[in-house]
Order: sequence, then structure tokens, then C-alpha cells
Amino acid sequence: MEGSMEREFSEVLRRGYEHASRWQASVAERPVFPSVDPAELRSLLDAGKVPERGEDAVTVLDVLARVGELGSTASAGPRYFGYVIGSSLPVAVAADWLVSAWDQNATLYSCGPAVCVIEDVCADWLVDLLGLPHQTSVGFTTGTQMAAFTGLAAARHHLLAAHGWDAEADGLWGAPRIPVIASAQRHASIDRALRYLGMGARVRPVACDANGAVVLGALAEALDEVERPPIVCVQAGNINTGAVDPLAEVCELVHARDGWVHVDGAIGLWALASAEHRHVLRGAGLADSWTTDAHKWLNVPFDCGVAFVAHPEAHAAALRITADYLEVSERRDQINTVPEWSRRARSVPLYAAMRALGRSGVADLIDRNIANARHMAARLSAEPGVEILNDVVLNQVLVRFTAPNHDADLLTREVIRRVQDEGTCWLSGSTVDDRTVMRVSVCSWLTSTDDIDRGADAIVRCLREATA
Repeated sequence: MEGSMEREFSEVLRRGYEHASRWQASVAERPVFPSVDPAELRSLLDAGKVPERGEDAVTVLDVLARVGELGSTASAGPRYFGYVIGSSLPVAVAADWLVSAWDQNATLYSCGPAVCVIEDVCADWLVDLLGLPHQTSVGFTTGTQMAAFTGLAAARHHLLAAHGWDAEADGLWGAPRIPVIASAQRHASIDRALRYLGMGARVRPVACDANGAVVLGALAEALDEVERPPIVCVQAGNINTGAVDPLAEVCELVHARDGWVHVDGAIGLWALASAEHRHVLRGAGLADSWTTDAHKWLNVPFDCGVAFVAHPEAHAAALRITADYLEVSERRDQINTVPEWSRRARSVPLYAAMRALGRSGVADLIDRNIANARHMAARLSAEPGVEILNDVVLNQVLVRFTAPNHDADLLTREVIRRVQDEGTCWLSGSTVDDRTVMRVSVCSWLTSTDDIDRGADAIVRCLREATA
């Protein structure tokens, strides 16, 4: 029986490897968005009742592979420019397979010493790579949503403790209200994290400049209006424009009022690893908490957000959990760093990526993506009827299309639709200052100048067809 199980495991893994390799070999030249009908996918999945009898594992895997090939976007390829999604590095994919094979619960040292130590090392490396304060504590979450929850939970604890209130023991009924001030162009995950934390959505918005960075004068006015030390949420990488808020000045203003600065760095925090571009985030290390997503610019598989907190005691107090049956240790017990209980060893692919790339490789990845985003902006802006709406400080490009006798919003939406249908590249739309825009995000380690040129050619071709 034991030998039979080993053979089956080996056979199924080998089949999975074959399917994954075929997908990777074809992804660069596939239409970036699939044209399959969902009904066809449901038919292949035999989407009726749960089968009465089990099927051969290899057959099941073949069905899944076929559905994936027909219905997956080529976001793992070089010309997916939507939603700030990177392409997983080969070493990160392979490391993620190891995570599944090891099948460790990354919650306590007693559940698996290896993944605990890897996470500890990974945390130290990230703090060093990004130049954050040496005492910074780190938690690995599903994504930036729960990373924001983690950072803001620490902020809530820290500010209420200063008023003599223990939020974890006494809840929020009767607690002093913590003012929250945030960029008017903040990511929606900030509001949802505040809701999860019982703080509601009563956020005082701060106006932004033409490129999407907060206006310091408006922030100073907002700070003058609050009665207690606030949480102030700013950005290192505006979700549309890529703009970075003036972090050094923000921290100075907020800390003068004993407040907490939280930096949403889902996109842009990785620029701290680049000697060429870290000046854009000047003063980032003065903040109190930061978040980022490794599946974006570090190009590891999904399920890898990171929360950083400059006040480890507040971080631990907000997240710590105890139970009689938990065998705690003097080493890192990951359960005390993030909201989840049982979870994958999501730091393993991140460690693999950092070790395979090295400090210089991470910097090169960031620098190339920014250069490619600027090349895309230059190519498109040379075409009549194309307007680039933002200063390309990171990897985001905002595009708008105009033509005589055409409504610019309708034309921009039509060009986006045509590009998405055409298949050379894929990108999404957004709305900025009540104007429809095309949003181009360059995140993949695979993207070359040739891919940018092919994408730009397709966009221009679709514009000309839409205005013919």
C-alpha cells in the first residue's frame, strides 16, 4: 500500500508539472484575455452534483488543466498591464510547490520549525532591503487588505493605550474616538480595514494635487481640526497615478501631534530597494506602519501581503492570541503577527525570490519596470489624440483618448474594450477626477521593451479603428 501511494503521488505531481510547464511555455504568446464561454468551462467541470464515486486523480488533474488553459488570463506573461499584478518568478513558483508538499501550518514553531525560521529570516531581510527601522516587526498576510488591518490594529492599540484604554480587553464601547485622516484618493482597502476594526468609515479626506499626492496644506488643516492624536493614512504609490505622498513632511506634521502614520505601499514600497528611485519615498522610514504586496513588484505567487510595524509592542498587543492547547515557544510564533490562525507558509516563495534575485536583482526589476512604464507613456504620447494624465514616477500610466466629434469618455472606454478584445495586451479602465482613463500598470519581471512596443502598437491600432 505504501509503495502504491508513493507511486500515485509521484505520478500526479509529474502530471501537474507537465501541465504547468506547457502553460508557462505558451503564456507569452497567448491572447492575454481568454475568449471562452463560461458554459464550456462548466461543461468540462461536469458542474452538476458531486460525483457519487471518485475518479482517477490524473484524470481530474487533466480536466482542471484544460479548464485553466481555456479560461485563465495570461497574467503570468509579459503583457498583462491590468490591476498591478506581477508574474511569478520560476523560483517562487517552485518554492510555493514545496510549501504545498511540506503541508506545514505556519502558525506556531511547534507546527513546523523550518517555516518558522524561514519566516523570521525573511522578515529580517525585508526590513534590511527596504531600509526600515531595525526594530520593525513583520507579519505575512493574505494580501494588503489584511496587512492594512494589521497595521491599523497596532495603531488603534497604540493610540488608545496612550489614553489609558485597552482596546483588546475592553472593546471600543465608551472608548475615545480616534480621528482618522486619509488621502482622498486612498485605496478602498483602508476603509474596509477600519470597518473590520470597528472604527467605521468616518475618515476625514485630504485633498490631492494633480498627480494624486496629498496636499500638505490640506493635511495641516485637517490636523488642526482634530481633538486627539490621529491615524493618518498616506500612500507610496497611488493606485491610479503611482504618486507618492510627501512622506517626510507628513510624518513631521503628524508626529508633532503624537499621531500615527500608516503608509499604504502595496505598489510603491518596493521602490525603497532601488538606489535610483528610493528618493521618491524620502522619509518613508519615519512612519509607524507600512504595507506592501509581494505578488505585485516582487513577482511571487498570490497570498503574500506584508505588514510592517515600527512599534513591535503595539503590534504584538493587537494581534497576540493564547489558548491552553497552543504550545508556544520563545521563538517566532507566527500566529501573533497576523489575524489568521491556520495558514500557508507564505514567506517561503518570498524568501526564494529575494535570495535568487539578491539586492541588485530586486533593484533591477524595479528599475526596468519603471523604465518600461515611461517608455509606454512616451510611445503613446507621440500619437495624436493620446494624452498622458500623470507624471510617471513609478509603474503606473494613465491614458485618455480624444478625437474631433467624439466624447472623450466614450472614446476611452471604446479603446479599452477594443484592446481587451484584441488580445495583444490587457489593461483596465478607471475614473480619475470624473474622467474615464485607461490604466496601464507594468509589474512583470518578463516585460521587455519589445513587449511595451507591441502593447503600444495594439493600443494605437485600436484607437485608429475606433475613430475611423
